[in-house]
Amino acid sequence: MRASLDTNVIIHLYRANMQIILFDIFKDGLFIYEQIRNIELEHHGKAVLEAVDADIEEGKIELYTNAKLKEQGVYRIFENNVKDNRWLYMSGDLGEVYAISLAQTIGAYSLVTDDIKQGGPYMSFVHLDYDIKPFTFADILILRYLLGFADVQQTVKDFDTVNKTSDLNWAFRSQLAKFIKRFVADPYKVEEKEWFEQWTTENDINAMAKFRALRDVLK
Repeated sequence: MRASLDTNVIIHLYRANMQIILFDIFKDGLFIYEQIRNIELEHHGKAVLEAVDADIEEGKIELYTNAKLKEQGVYRIFENNVKDNRWLYMSGDLGEVYAISLAQTIGAYSLVTDDIKQGGPYMSFVHLDYDIKPFTFADILILRYLLGFADVQQTVKDFDTVNKTSDLNWAFRSQLAKFIKRFVADPYKVEEKEWFEQWTTENDINAMAKFRALRDVLK
């Protein structure tokens, strides 16, 4: 999978030193727009900037500049996407607008964001007819667990670490319930259920057994 990164999730994961979960899941590419790095992170995530830059330098994250978008002949498309998304979400958070627009422009098909407010892009992409799949850090932890990269205890521990260091005040049991509803029990879109069934089949995953094991720990 490929993903465009929003400012908030970068800060949350790097602050907790948990950025490796991004590389475990999105092996086909991770992308960040230059203004997220140069403006949003400079203002809101200065403490993690050195680590982010190191991963960009190592090629773990691809930095998209306006020059690169122009070289690929998609800069005008990106500009139009930015205009549309600023109007659609009425958002003062340019980071999420840039992350969404980059995903749409380069065909990333996944957006990683921890902004789950009503009317925001995460909820819109979950409910409405968009090609982009949004994931929070909790979703990524669940995907990593399902793939067998971490056991139940490690998954819960890592969730607690990110949740605590970023003062998110999320409940993992609630996040797991939302994930199961979205992809298995009562999906908003049949395409997401179909994607999850194909993904679990390709990776030989008994999802329901693993969900039960995780829920047992979270009681």
